[in-house]
Amino acid sequence: MTIKMITTASILLLCSLAITAQEKETSTHTKLSLDFYDGTVATGYVDQGAFLNFTGPNLNYTFHDSKILLGMLPSLRFKQDRSEIKNALVTPTLGIGLTYAYKKLVVQIPFYYNPKTTVTNGNWKMGAGIGFRFR
Repeated sequence: MTIKMITTASILLLCSLAITAQEKETSTHTKLSLDFYDGTVATGYVDQGAFLNFTGPNLNYTFHDSKILLGMLPSLRFKQDRSEIKNALVTPTLGIGLTYAYKKLVVQIPFYYNPKTTVTNGNWKMGAGIGFRFR
């Protein structure tokens, strides 16, 4: 229940930011570039937990009002551990993913790695998220 509340609150916060933000001028030309920070915040769902991430170093392609990014996603993962010996509710993690931004609205497909445990093998999990672009 806590994860659903955090995810819902994060999505509502990002939506309210998107509605109240002023639009800046956008470029009408296409451009391929490498950035270390893009000013994007996203929240979403992956592997029975929520995440809040910020775009890190990325390769991006800008065209008209749109931008596509492929890069690292420094993140906070919110996941309730139901085992007897518990992990923390909030853990820092690094993901990779594809992000599409149209003006200020962001849609994201992140991938996070779950390391192996005594019960399961390590594997990559795909998620989905929405967010807001500040720059």
